[in-house]
Amino acid sequence: MAGQYRNRVRIDLVRCSFFLLVTTLLFVGTSASAVSIDHTLKVFGNANMDDAIDEADIEYVQGVIDGTNEETELADANYDGEIDEEDIAQIELIIAGVETELTLIDGATRTVTVGKPVERIVVCFPHALETLRTLKVPKDNIVGAAKHWPEYDPGFFPEIGDIPDVGDRWDPNVEEILALKPDLVLFTASSAYSDTSSTISSLESVGVDVLCFSLNGLETYPEEIEELGYVLDKEVEAKEFVDWRGNILDDIEAKVDNIPENEKPRVYFEAASGDDGYKIYGEYAYIALCGGNDIFSDQPGSYTSVNPEAIAAREPDVIVKVESTAGGYDMDARDISEFEDTRGEVMSRKVLQYVPAVKEGRVYVIAVHLLSFFGDSGCRSFIQLAYQAKWFQPELFEDLDPKAIHQEYLTRFQGLDIDLDENGVFVYPLEETT
Repeated sequence: MAGQYRNRVRIDLVRCSFFLLVTTLLFVGTSASAVSIDHTLKVFGNANMDDAIDEADIEYVQGVIDGTNEETELADANYDGEIDEEDIAQIELIIAGVETELTLIDGATRTVTVGKPVERIVVCFPHALETLRTLKVPKDNIVGAAKHWPEYDPGFFPEIGDIPDVGDRWDPNVEEILALKPDLVLFTASSAYSDTSSTISSLESVGVDVLCFSLNGLETYPEEIEELGYVLDKEVEAKEFVDWRGNILDDIEAKVDNIPENEKPRVYFEAASGDDGYKIYGEYAYIALCGGNDIFSDQPGSYTSVNPEAIAAREPDVIVKVESTAGGYDMDARDISEFEDTRGEVMSRKVLQYVPAVKEGRVYVIAVHLLSFFGDSGCRSFIQLAYQAKWFQPELFEDLDPKAIHQEYLTRFQGLDIDLDENGVFVYPLEETT
């Protein structure tokens, strides 16, 4: 069973590597130097190109009509190729929450018009279900899920057994989806550029609306969840979460910005699993954002093999090791033996015996559940940043409580009855002992 699980993890990582590549291509212009960035709500009707549709957009469109404002792509609220009074009428409907159609640019840069209201949804990847829970979408509105590759973590998604299965994330069964009569199907952004694109075309050809989002990018997530908020009439819920999450990340960023370079530890982040050897996580390790210096910042790619001798030569002060086959929400919080073993394995490597991280015991293990692009990962990378900030800069972030952040996310935004004092293993050494 353990061998089968490790094989599944490796296959997941191959798929995730493809996902990382496509995501990088999609968002090549996105800044990687800041935790929190201003974003544009890519919904037609957001005429002034800010992060909301409101009375200011009506005024802006009127200015376009009067010739005093420049046209913007999103000013054409009803997406008919003209900017006129009908666009003002559409914006008024959107503000009132009674529009029958909404046009937006999804996470795969596709311009899509969806019918409203949306009451029956099929999700084809776990991040979508997690996001719908954050938006407080009723469980009964989720009528189907593609439950394979990756499987849904039953500890985090206790409701998944009650949702009909439509097959593989990358190759769902079109007939089974259609039998559920969905108003909307949610795919990953990378699906639009993979073999899954034919499935998307098949669904759209018979009138089923499809949206593609990543829902795991640290910087793109606020924009994507707010778009879904407009689609699902959950704008308030989206903003509540985005503001809460943003305050956490803004606080980290503000403190990290003031750290002198010579006070930032050298960090090696190892994303390898099983027999994969030494692999780095690249930009998705978020080392710089947490107050560290990535010893392999000169390496291209996000899941790249490195030479162990090169690790030793670059003398990391901190090592973060991904635990890819253990941890999770259904574990006893005291059951840390596998994490202890993983940390012990890293610290016992002959090639690393003389690096500062091992000599000083600054070796940390983190579960994939708090990362972005692994099989059991989700929308929780902001929690990863909180832990890493605490590890890299313990004095600066003495008052930061990553476990409390995690708990609030589970209780307030996911509606889960999970007490992290009793259940769940995600990091080692445990926060209270670091």
